[in-house]
Amino acid sequence: MMSLGDFSGLGLPANLAIFAVAASIVWIAGYKLAQYLDAIADKTGLGEAFVGMLLMGTITSLPEIAAVSTSGYIGNAALATNNLLGSVSINVVLIAVADAVLGRDAITSTIGRPTTLMQGVLVVGALALTLCAVLVGDVSLGPVGAWSVALVGYVVVAFWISAGYGGRAPWRLKERRDRHSTERKEDRENGEQDNETAERSLTTLMLLTALCAAAILVAGFCLAQSGDAVAKLTGLGSGIVGHVLVGFATSLPELSSIISAVRLRRYEMVFGDVFGTNILTLGLIFLADLFYAGEPVLNQAGRFEAVAATVGIILTGIFLVGLLERENKTFLRMGYDAVAALVTFVAGIVLLYFIQD
Repeated sequence: MMSLGDFSGLGLPANLAIFAVAASIVWIAGYKLAQYLDAIADKTGLGEAFVGMLLMGTITSLPEIAAVSTSGYIGNAALATNNLLGSVSINVVLIAVADAVLGRDAITSTIGRPTTLMQGVLVVGALALTLCAVLVGDVSLGPVGAWSVALVGYVVVAFWISAGYGGRAPWRLKERRDRHSTERKEDRENGEQDNETAERSLTTLMLLTALCAAAILVAGFCLAQSGDAVAKLTGLGSGIVGHVLVGFATSLPELSSIISAVRLRRYEMVFGDVFGTNILTLGLIFLADLFYAGEPVLNQAGRFEAVAATVGIILTGIFLVGLLERENKTFLRMGYDAVAALVTFVAGIVLLYFIQD
């Protein structure tokens, strides 16, 4: 009998079909999500970086929530932890994809608001906390671990800091070299924005956003579990390819929403989505603990997870440097920071391949 979350009993063809259908649903829902949140940001006056972090980041984390809950429930602590850390690195690499879509400019050169930088720093803090937990080990506090509780507390504080930082930041750029604000204004004047979406009421937009979230949750669960089943059925389940496949599967909502945000020229929403998703993703270790019937999940983590967390820190740091430098030079349609991130990611995957158990 097939247990909850185990799709391997369906066979390879069925899982490939489920993966393809779920990926299509997640892609469409994620793409529309960025448009609805763009309109919500305009109507509410909330900053796009914060909307990207709080709303888009939370909603696009739903596949990770489904995957980690299921992994914990079926007793696979390693799968839960590795999927989360894999998703963090892949999410950051998606910024490079957004950079390639933008094409003419390095995406980090278009952003000059302090909120985005603060969010990136908060991601590094979450990854460092996770790395410390892996190296030191965890202790039980009832059904969960002490470090996972600390991570949840960190997530709450991180979102609180980010929520008001844009208004109280002690610094601003003297001038912005990007054409972001001008382009957005020209888009509205030329009617290039989605007028049908912009004219919807805030209530309707919130309802449509909720529908997208529901679609991402259900399809994202099927995506993650069918992807895991494909990895197992092809003999890749215990290796790095399985880790990357499932991590990519749960990152598909971010990919589609990021591309949509870039085409809307909501560049700060791109970073808000990635950074917000990654902070929340690391907090989901608490959820894995809650569903896992055993010792804290981080006690089953080792050097593989430690290296994975370190790769995430380096990748985030690369884009923080890019945000500070704001250089506009590109190579292969990407900024130098995006190219460096891709090289680092590939090197990290190779290293993880050789150190896996």
